[in-house]
Amino acid sequence: MDLVPALQEPLQQPLKSVLGPATAKVMAEHLGLHTVGDLLHHYPRRYEERGQLTPVADLPMDEHVTVVAQVADARLHTFASAKAPRGKGQRLEVTITDGSGRLQLVFFGNGVHKPHKELLPGTRAMFAGKVSLFNRRLQLAHPAYELLRGDGEESVETWAGALIPLYPATAKLESWKIGKALQTVLPTAQDAVDPLPDSLREGRGLVSLPEALLKIHRPHTKADIADARARLKWDEAFVLQVALARRRHADALLPAVARTPLPDGLLTAFDDRLPFTLTEGQQRVSAEIFTDLATEHPMHRLLQGEVGSGKTLVALRAMLAVVDAGGQAAMLAPTEVLAQQHHRSVVEMMGELAEGGMLGGAEHATKVVLLTGSMGTAARRQALLDLVTGEAGLVIGTHALIEDKVQFHDLGLVVVDEQHRFGVEQRDALRGKGKQPPHLLVMTATPIPRTVAMTVFGDLETSVLDQLPAGRSPIASHVVPAADKPHFLARAWERVREEVENGHQAYVVCPRIGDEEEDGKKTGKQTGEDADKRPPLAVLDVADQLARGPLNGLRVEVLHGRMHPDDKDAVMRRFAAGETDVLVATTVIEVGVNVPNATAMVIMDADRFGVSQLHQLRGRVGRGSAPGLCLLVTEMPEASPARQRLNSVAATLDGFELSRIDLEQRREGDVLGQAQSGARTSLRMLAVIEDEEIIAEARAEATAVVAADPELQDLPGLKTALDALLDEEREQYLEKG
Repeated sequence: MDLVPALQEPLQQPLKSVLGPATAKVMAEHLGLHTVGDLLHHYPRRYEERGQLTPVADLPMDEHVTVVAQVADARLHTFASAKAPRGKGQRLEVTITDGSGRLQLVFFGNGVHKPHKELLPGTRAMFAGKVSLFNRRLQLAHPAYELLRGDGEESVETWAGALIPLYPATAKLESWKIGKALQTVLPTAQDAVDPLPDSLREGRGLVSLPEALLKIHRPHTKADIADARARLKWDEAFVLQVALARRRHADALLPAVARTPLPDGLLTAFDDRLPFTLTEGQQRVSAEIFTDLATEHPMHRLLQGEVGSGKTLVALRAMLAVVDAGGQAAMLAPTEVLAQQHHRSVVEMMGELAEGGMLGGAEHATKVVLLTGSMGTAARRQALLDLVTGEAGLVIGTHALIEDKVQFHDLGLVVVDEQHRFGVEQRDALRGKGKQPPHLLVMTATPIPRTVAMTVFGDLETSVLDQLPAGRSPIASHVVPAADKPHFLARAWERVREEVENGHQAYVVCPRIGDEEEDGKKTGKQTGEDADKRPPLAVLDVADQLARGPLNGLRVEVLHGRMHPDDKDAVMRRFAAGETDVLVATTVIEVGVNVPNATAMVIMDADRFGVSQLHQLRGRVGRGSAPGLCLLVTEMPEASPARQRLNSVAATLDGFELSRIDLEQRREGDVLGQAQSGARTSLRMLAVIEDEEIIAEARAEATAVVAADPELQDLPGLKTALDALLDEEREQYLEKG
C-alpha cells in the first residue's frame, strides 16, 4: 500500500532480478506479487512453533498445508504393479507427529530415495503438500519438505527464530521458499514511508511501519506479532477510509438540482391511493431521502433492507418526488425479468397516475416507460421519444438505459436495484446522462453488516429498513437431509401438493439449467466438499421428474435465464395469475419476484448456494397473508460445514445475522473484491467483522484528516500510500462510485 521507489522495484526485470527469474515469475503469476513492496505486504497466514503440528483434525481437505513436525517412523515397502511387475515398486511411508497428532506421508517410485536417507526418526522438518484421504486416514502424498536441523550456516540463520512464519503458498512455491525470498527483500522495509500521521500513530501507541514489517515477517515473540498486526490493520483501515472520506468530500462540493415535491402534487396523490399506511421505518427512511433530495449536492445513499421490507415503495416515492419537482427518475434493474416485474408493480401501484398524456389519466399523472434490450423497434423508439421530450417521468430498465442513444429531458434521480450486480462503468454512464450529476439511490436486499457497509460503501450514507410491513407472514425453514433420510424428501413433495390443494403455489429452485449449451461448459469449479459430488441438479431434469413422479397432475412450468425474454415474461405472468402450480426455476427468481400466493419453496442442492443467496430466495415466499415454507434439500452429511451453514439459515430469518455468518465463513475477499474492483490491494490483515472498532475509529480519524487537509499536502506518506491503493483503475472506480 505504501510502495515508495525502493519498494516499487520489480521482483523481476530484464537486466537484474531481485529474486531468481523462476521464483519471480511464479510469484507474479500465482500470487499477484510484482514488486518488492507487494512481497513485503504478503503477510504470514500463521506461525508455527518448532515441532508443533497443526491439529490433524483441523487440516483442511484438498488444500495445500504446511506443517512443522518430527519424524516418528519411516518404512520402505516393495510391491508389484503394472509398472513394476516383479515386485520392484517402492513406497516409502513416513509418520510424523508432534506428540498429539499423527499424519502419514507417502512417497513412490524414484521419489523415495532422497526422503529415505533424510527423513530418519527424530528428524524435524517443515512439510508442505495437499491433504488427501487414503484408507480413511489423512495423508500428504509426495510432500515437499525442508529439514530443520540448524546444522548449516543458512539453516541456523533462517530458522533461528522461535516462530516460523507460514505464508499463503501455492503448489509451485512452498511457504519456506517465500520466507527465503522475504529474507532477501526485508532490509528494504527500512525505506517504507509511513502513511499514518505521527500524531495518530503516537496517540494510539502504534509501532512505525518499518518496525511492523520486520516484526510481522521475523517475530521473536508473540508480542512482536501482536504489535505488527495492530499497526498493519490500522494502515489498511485508515488508508481505505481516507480514500472514501476524500470521495465524500468531493461529492459534497458537486452541484446538483435540489428536488422538492409539490405540496399537493403527484406524491400526495400517490400516498392517498395507498391501501395501507407506511411502516415507521419506511417513513423514517423516506424523510432521510427527501432531506437529501432537497439539497444542492448529489445524494449518495445506500438503502438496504430485509427481503420484503418495502424498499421498492420507498424508492418509488423518491422517484415521484423528483417528477413532482419537474425532473425524471430512472430505475436500473439487473435482469429483464426484474425490470419487467418492477414496471408491472409500479404501474399497478400508481393506477391512473401512471397514465400521463392518456385519456383517463389523473391530473398529476406521468408516463412510466420500460426500456430493455429485447423490446421491438417501434416500442423502443416510442420509449426513447418519451424520455427525451420529458413526457415520461419514470423509466425502468436494464443496462439498455445506458446506451448512447438514450437521452433524458432532465434526469434528476437514478435508483440502482441490487448494487452488486452492476459494474462501476454502467452506473457512471447513467449518472452522466443528467445535465448536472443526478441524485443516486442504491438499493440492496442483501443485508450488509454495519462495518462492511462502512468499508465497502463508506462513501454512501446508509439507510436501513429492518421492519417488515404489516400483513407479511413468517417463513418456516427446514433442512431436508435427502441422503440420510430419503422419506423426508418424499414428505417435502407431499407438502408441496398440500399447499397447491389449499389454493397456493410453490417454487422449486435448482442450481443449474441442464441444457446442452450449459452442459458443454464446466458447471463451476468443484473443490473441497464438492470434489467427489455428482453434478448439481438441473431445472429441466427436475421439472421432468416431478411432473412424471411426485407432482404428477399439477401444472409444472420451468423458468431460467437462457429462455427468450418474451417466454420468460409469459411464464412469470402465468405464475403470477395462478395458472401454474409449481415453477421450477434457477436463481433468476432470486430478487424482486413478487407472487403473494406462492407459499412454498423447495431448494434442491441447497448446499451449492451461498447463505445470502438462500436468504434472498426464501424471501420469495410468505409475501401474502398465508405463512411461508422453505425446504432446504441437501445430500451433505450432518457434520459437514455445508450442513452447518444450512442449519444457520434455517435457524434465523434475520438477514443481518446471516450476513455476519456468511462473512465469517467466506471472509471479506468476496465482499470487497467487487467493491474494490478486484485490485490486488484488497484487505490482507483487516477482518471487517472482527475489527469493527478499528474501522469505526479509522473512519472518524480519516474524516477529520480530510476535512483539515483535503489534498493531503502536509502528509506526503499518506498521499503515497493512497496513490498505491488507488492505482489508475481504482482511482476511476472511486470517482465513479
